[in-house]
Amino acid sequence: MLSIKAKGISSSPTLTIDAKFKEMKANGEDVVGFGCGEPDFDTPQHIKDAAIAAINKGMTKYTPAAGTLELRKAVAKKFKEENGLDYAPGDIVVSNGAKHSLVNAFMAILNPGDEVIIPAPFWVSYPEMVKLADGVPVIANATEEQNFKVTISDLQKVLSPKTKAIVMNSPSNPTGMVYTKDELKQIADFAVSNNLFVVSDEIYEHLIYEGEHVSIASFNEEIKKRTIVINGVSKTYAMTGWRIGYAAAAPEIAKIMANIQSHASSNPNSIAQAAAVAALTGPTDEIERMRRHFMKRRNYMVEAINEIDGVSCLNPHGAFYIMMSIKELIGKTMYGKVINNADDFADLFLEKEKVALVPGTGFGAPEYVRWSYATSMDTIVEGIQRLRNFLEHK
Repeated sequence: MLSIKAKGISSSPTLTIDAKFKEMKANGEDVVGFGCGEPDFDTPQHIKDAAIAAINKGMTKYTPAAGTLELRKAVAKKFKEENGLDYAPGDIVVSNGAKHSLVNAFMAILNPGDEVIIPAPFWVSYPEMVKLADGVPVIANATEEQNFKVTISDLQKVLSPKTKAIVMNSPSNPTGMVYTKDELKQIADFAVSNNLFVVSDEIYEHLIYEGEHVSIASFNEEIKKRTIVINGVSKTYAMTGWRIGYAAAAPEIAKIMANIQSHASSNPNSIAQAAAVAALTGPTDEIERMRRHFMKRRNYMVEAINEIDGVSCLNPHGAFYIMMSIKELIGKTMYGKVINNADDFADLFLEKEKVALVPGTGFGAPEYVRWSYATSMDTIVEGIQRLRNFLEHK
């Protein structure tokens, strides 16, 4: 008999859509994709040069499981200078991507039956990660009217004696929304007063177009010792394939995470760690250039979508995603098929117009589809035109 727990884990719909898009493209179909959360820019040259230098220096051996001291020092320096957070290198655990850091975090703090509050819409992997760690995901729904951001009232509704932690993700995947300093302070106080951990996914912190990034761990020592901050180099530096993420936590939590990792995967790639040092300590002009391009694409998509009858979207303040509402289309018949949810819409759109979007069902938002604008402006213009065609000729 196979593992009951493992059989209960769903596949990632974002990666499934991206794989389907790539297969169709490889087969010669005229398909355009907006599925995967991956910057379309190349990794900056100085980072690639650092990796080449590491290879030539023979930096191809095992490193400490939690990452090289040089990289952990660079991460600690980044937290101090950018987030006002004091961490020692021993409080840092470098992993094989931020996704790996999140898995380590949940495994470090959860016991069987512990509940974790996950605001919805949520990144598809959070509930599955919690289940992998024998926890129970509990969803706190945030509506579009409240900018997809949970309030204390929303959290109170799902709080129980079994609640162990809250997941925070700002800027958010899939909504792109950014929590303000006041909103985060209220949630921090709620976590402290209810003796909860906070797992704070801040991977998109440098991709903000309005407002500013504030780490929830930065308010005081009480919330800092309860927070596991998750970040990495993939989104900021266009390094998704390099697989370097990192977590910062109280020493006792960091030690457990490092121990888990030492048995599960050993150390992250040694060459990629050297490249990550160059990313964190090198010039930042490429980061700003990418951010400006993303903002230009976002502005175009938001305006264009909101001019089309039957669909709409909010203006996201960060990341590179747009959640498009298809509420007006639910229950209607298009091309002879009834649209019951986002899955039906996405399947039909892909079939008729060869456009790959991620249905919001996997994000806890079945009346929305997610567009990623981490792609070229030409692709975006083409995708929007196909959306117009799709809705006009239904």
